[in-house]
Amino acid sequence: MSAEPAAPVPEPAATPDAGAVAGSGPRADHQADSRADSRADSPARPRDHRGDGSGESVGDGLPAGSADGSPEPAGPRGTDATGSGPVRTGRPPSSSSSSSSRRRGRMWQAVAAVAAAAAVTAGVLAYGGSGGGGGRDDAKQAAAPAADGLRHTTVLVSPGGCGHGWVRPHTGTQAFDLRNTGAAAAEVYLTDPRTGQVYGEVDGLAPGTTRPMVVDLGSGTYAFKCLAEDADAVTGPSVVVPGHAPRGPAALPVSGHDLIPPALAYQKWIGARMNDLVAGAVKLDADITGGDLAAARRDWLAAHLVYERMGAAYGTFGDADGRINGTAARAGGAVDDPGFTGFHRIEYGLWRGASAASLRGAAARLVSDTKALRASWAQARMDPADLGLRAHEILENTQQFELTGRTDYGSGTSLATARANLDGTREVLAELHALLVPRDPQLPQLEAALDRTQRDLDDRHRGGSWTPLGALSHDQRQRINADVGDLLERLAPVATIFDVRRTA
Repeated sequence: MSAEPAAPVPEPAATPDAGAVAGSGPRADHQADSRADSRADSPARPRDHRGDGSGESVGDGLPAGSADGSPEPAGPRGTDATGSGPVRTGRPPSSSSSSSSRRRGRMWQAVAAVAAAAAVTAGVLAYGGSGGGGGRDDAKQAAAPAADGLRHTTVLVSPGGCGHGWVRPHTGTQAFDLRNTGAAAAEVYLTDPRTGQVYGEVDGLAPGTTRPMVVDLGSGTYAFKCLAEDADAVTGPSVVVPGHAPRGPAALPVSGHDLIPPALAYQKWIGARMNDLVAGAVKLDADITGGDLAAARRDWLAAHLVYERMGAAYGTFGDADGRINGTAARAGGAVDDPGFTGFHRIEYGLWRGASAASLRGAAARLVSDTKALRASWAQARMDPADLGLRAHEILENTQQFELTGRTDYGSGTSLATARANLDGTREVLAELHALLVPRDPQLPQLEAALDRTQRDLDDRHRGGSWTPLGALSHDQRQRINADVGDLLERLAPVATIFDVRRTA
């Protein structure tokens, strides 16, 4: 006899203790921006495409739980707007160039937060509001202090006047008010004309509008590059900033061609994991068919963690991801919907008293679905341009779902899943390492943050079992949340660095 369906999960409450919540504190503002952009603009894991708009921590950062202290079933990774109906965890459409631009504008803030002085942490590039106003004389004005305490210089953006107006260069944190006097929307970069490094950017600057670019400039030579829609790139005059001040944070652009080798290597790595995934599903099916539910609970976790390490490939898996690792809608009886299949359906039964006979169909379906995924993978093609973003999104989803207990259907293994997600992030970074070394001066700090997070998660794995979220002390929960929040901040520049930019 199958287990009774869970009651609907309550919506998360407001969080009175910000210190206990992942991503709280001085780094939280950027994380909120990057999470919102990932949900709206990028093809994320299916858990990003939920429909209920929730996914934050509850109360003091602990997950909502049942009467016995175990987390209730997760919120949907892909349900309709009402939170009901069969789960189908399809993703949003692939990012358009405009959505990529919005994401990139916000991600530049993280480069500043990691690599620049405290005064710059508000953003290397302020993706600010638009405004008009002023005459052409403004473009010739000397830099002047404004109410925000920064010196502002108006710079023209147009095919015939790119970069005009910057007449008194100086070092330090300052704002360039970019005014598009052309007839088409434009992207604007502040570059080193010799190396091509980008020090700031504004995307989607509409005709007749003005937006600020806030940068921390050291001594050296710079030039604005204007890329209007349907027009060739125009590089403005080179401007020398005098003195001996060190330069601020910058990103050396990568091309789509640069990202093809690491993407192919990562696809090969995923392909090598497919046999492990199928073998794990077959073993789990044999346990359930033989009625050995204790063995099934052990082998369920091993197989599930193989899948959870493949985080950067979920978008390429397509609908198979929903069949293998989807979650149920937030409504009573949703766990009995035929559309709820895969690892979490089996988890729900194994840890909530279902009989072996009632789980045989779900286990056989998992074997079939994993074999089908393996067979299709040879023809799959990952988008190389997504690889850097995925390095950030894997742990972003960990923060939103595993660390809030929203994907726990009774096993209490959310921290094991988080650890597998960390392994998946490391694999993506390993493939990108050669390109990342010359582009991210903060790479040693990122690697130290990965190690710290791994140690703290491993500390919750004792005697072959993982500590459930509900059994963590407040301080333990705070520490893990802080680790992942800090790691997300350090991964945000990786997404920026590997966002392919237009150069001509």
